[in-house]
Amino acid sequence: MRIRPWQTLIVIVLLSLAAIWVDLPGQQLDPFGWKRSITVRLGLDLQGGVQLVLQARPPAGVTVTQDVLQGTRDTIERRVNGLGVSEPVIQTRGTDQILVELPGFQDPERAVRVLQRTALLEIIDTRGEFLPVGTTVNTTLGPASDVAPTSTASASTPASATEPAAASETAAATPGATPTPAATPTPTGTVYETIVTGADLKDAYPTTDQFGNLVVGFELKPEAADRFYQYTSTHIGQPMSIVVDKQVINTATIRDAIRDRGIIQGLTAQEVRDLALQLKSGALAVPLEVVQSRTVGPTLGQDSIRKSIVAGIVGLGLVALFMILYYRLPGFISVIALLLYTAYVFALFKLIPVVLTLPGIAGFILSIGMAVDANVLIFARIREELRLGRPIARAIEEGFNHAWPSIRDSNISTMISCMILFWFGRYVGATIIQGFALTLFIGVAVSMFTAIVVTRTLLRLLLTRHLFRDVRWFGISPSQVAMAPARGD
Repeated sequence: MRIRPWQTLIVIVLLSLAAIWVDLPGQQLDPFGWKRSITVRLGLDLQGGVQLVLQARPPAGVTVTQDVLQGTRDTIERRVNGLGVSEPVIQTRGTDQILVELPGFQDPERAVRVLQRTALLEIIDTRGEFLPVGTTVNTTLGPASDVAPTSTASASTPASATEPAAASETAAATPGATPTPAATPTPTGTVYETIVTGADLKDAYPTTDQFGNLVVGFELKPEAADRFYQYTSTHIGQPMSIVVDKQVINTATIRDAIRDRGIIQGLTAQEVRDLALQLKSGALAVPLEVVQSRTVGPTLGQDSIRKSIVAGIVGLGLVALFMILYYRLPGFISVIALLLYTAYVFALFKLIPVVLTLPGIAGFILSIGMAVDANVLIFARIREELRLGRPIARAIEEGFNHAWPSIRDSNISTMISCMILFWFGRYVGATIIQGFALTLFIGVAVSMFTAIVVTRTLLRLLLTRHLFRDVRWFGISPSQVAMAPARGD
């Protein structure tokens, strides 16, 4: 059964109304709240935020494989999710780098502190020594040199407590009066036994101790809890230390046997939240170093959005003016199709969702030109058919049929190029290339629909009106048509 033009028009109208509804900002015309999760996602360069490039710095003899790098990237992603950043970008780049983009995040120092730190937790047997907070130690899991130093201190904790703090179902140290200015080196060759590690944690979370101070609470997995209970029950009255990244952050005296849970004291509120997040997300497979850090202010992002909107309006206006002046009625119809095309593409950006960046907007504006290019090919073929003396209805059908192979081949070639660019951008961590490729791909795909379906349907419907059955509506004079047979039709 042949589909009639008015049936296609109904589908176009329904799609257009749905796209416009999605495009409307806020909760307009949304009594059921369906649009709450449909928002414009802005990238780092439009919203502002922090961009970091992290370089893997493995210890001597350790090779960074793709599996190790991917595992490290997954740990970074869990930490970023804990920061509450909307639409972050975390991806590997090359063979030993991880790119992190945090749109809307305005604290680069905290980002570095949370993401770079290895957060390798160990509870160690100190062999009866009361190790001061800040002491760097070697453990049975490896020497201190295996952990890359970070740019910030691990905690605001005391150099030593005046006396060991009690530990009953906890592992903690009471804060002292002054912070440690630098780590105290451990005696050469001393290796302390690790009882449990961060891999043995079941959970880590901010909580409060019996005095109302904010601390890090942790729970151990059953097997580790049994091992921890056996150790603490046989070492009552002796000190033990909690070590993060080979630095002592707490030392406590064991007063009772401890089984499956404990707390880490002596940290500020922010450090408690960060350490809990690091421990819960897991330790990094390899140490990381920040090799590049960039902060984009929200003011710069808003200025980019404003200029992009102006560029889009100016470009769309100039294209519309040219099409109407040169192609007359078909040009006017192409402008309508172009406006619908813009509505469709922007709705898809919100629904997928696509994180819009400045290069992404450039790709979208470029795709507008691609959409017009398809109409130009079609209208040029229609004019050729009219000059050959074809009836208008037949000229329109022949114009679309002859232009379609060129449109199809050129657009598919562009889409293949976009896929290659997207893959290349993902491999090297160039999100600007990915954003450009993705928006251009979507734009080109939608442009084929609007050029072939929307424009063709509207032209067919206008031909039902006798008023528009005149070649002058198509930008050519009757004399040009009359001369066509003489040129050898």
